[in-house]
Amino acid sequence: MTDASRTPRPRLPTDAEIRALHAAHAPTQEAFELVHTHCEIVCAIALDLADRAGLDVDAELVKAGSLLHDIGVYLLYDDDGRLGHAGYVRHGILGHELLRAEGLPEILCRFCSHHTGVGISRADVLRQGLPLPPADYLAESAEEELVMFADKFHSKTEPPRFVSAGAYAAHVRRYGEDKAERFAAMCAAFGVPDLRPLSDAYGHEIV
Repeated sequence: MTDASRTPRPRLPTDAEIRALHAAHAPTQEAFELVHTHCEIVCAIALDLADRAGLDVDAELVKAGSLLHDIGVYLLYDDDGRLGHAGYVRHGILGHELLRAEGLPEILCRFCSHHTGVGISRADVLRQGLPLPPADYLAESAEEELVMFADKFHSKTEPPRFVSAGAYAAHVRRYGEDKAERFAAMCAAFGVPDLRPLSDAYGHEIV
């Protein structure tokens, strides 16, 4: 796994610029609040994990990647403002394409297409018949893996909720023991976040 902090990277958008991107692409205020709030929560989890574990990562890249990783979800809303769940697995590649069209660097676009689950392999795409171009959608840098991991602890359900490590482990095991083992390895590498302060701050329950 490469470490993105070891190589020069292009300028990243500011928090205000990222918020403006969300606002520009969100089809409704409700969609903006759901997706942008989720991204803020994932950012908080990722940065806290990095700090507590003393991880050697590019914190600014983690922040920008966290705040933009789910922007492709906006493209799944229908004309009536309802989120379509049937093709939800596509939100990552849609976000990648959206950020690329906005002129953002590839190192940032990848957070969209490489955060789903604990990684989607080309074999997964073919075996499960996923509506994705056959390719590996796996974290390749410590920053990408950290954002992928942090994302597992909050869900944009109705209402939104935080997801404990145990609950996610049970969920991901349905996709194969290898996925459960991958999540366990990430827990060992990054630690498990304390979700209680965020649950209190946002009023989302922990399941």
